[in-house]
Amino acid sequence: MKPRKMKDTLPGMEALATRAVLVECQTCRSPSLLAQALDDTDYETWYPYRLLWPYPGRPVSDHVPPDIRADFNEARACLAAGAPTASAVMVRRALEGVCKDQGAGKQVLAQSLDELGVLGKIDGRLLEWAHGLRALGNSAAHSTARRTSLEDAGDALAFLEALLDYLYVLAAQFAVFQERRKNPHHDKPPF
Repeated sequence: MKPRKMKDTLPGMEALATRAVLVECQTCRSPSLLAQALDDTDYETWYPYRLLWPYPGRPVSDHVPPDIRADFNEARACLAAGAPTASAVMVRRALEGVCKDQGAGKQVLAQSLDELGVLGKIDGRLLEWAHGLRALGNSAAHSTARRTSLEDAGDALAFLEALLDYLYVLAAQFAVFQERRKNPHHDKPPF
C-alpha cells in the first residue's frame, strides 16, 4: 500500500508524509529526535533521517570564510549521519582551507600548519591540536585497519571549532575591542 499525501491546512496545498522516531545513543545514552520525509517523486522512498533534537550545534560564525564554514558544516552533517570517517576527512579539508586563508601556502599540510605557528597565527597548543586533526584526517582518508570512531570525529569537530573561533571570531572581536579602547571617551561615565 502506497502512503498517501496528507492535506495541509491551506486549501490547494499538500504536505508529504513525515515520520519521526525517538532514539537513544548507544554510547552516551542520550535521547535524540529524528525525522524522515517521504520522497515526493515516487511516494515509496524515504529520505535519510535528519536530526531535529538536540540541535547539532551552534551555527558557525559569519566571520569564518564561506568555503571553510561549508566544510565544517559538512563535517558536522557527516558526523550526525553516523559517518565519522567522512567527518574526519572534511575536518582535514577545512583545516587545509584555514591554512590557505591564513597565508600558509605550503604543499604539505603539516608544513602549512607549522608555518601558521611561525607566522604567529596559532600558538603551541593550537598547533598541536591542528596536527592532531591533520593526523586523524590522514588516517581517515586512507584505507587502514584503524577506523575513525564517533568520539574521535566529535572531538575533531570540537577542536576545529575552537581553532576557527580563535582565528576568525575572537580575532575580529578583539580588534573591535582594541579600536573601542582607543576612544578617549570610552571609560568616562555618561553623566
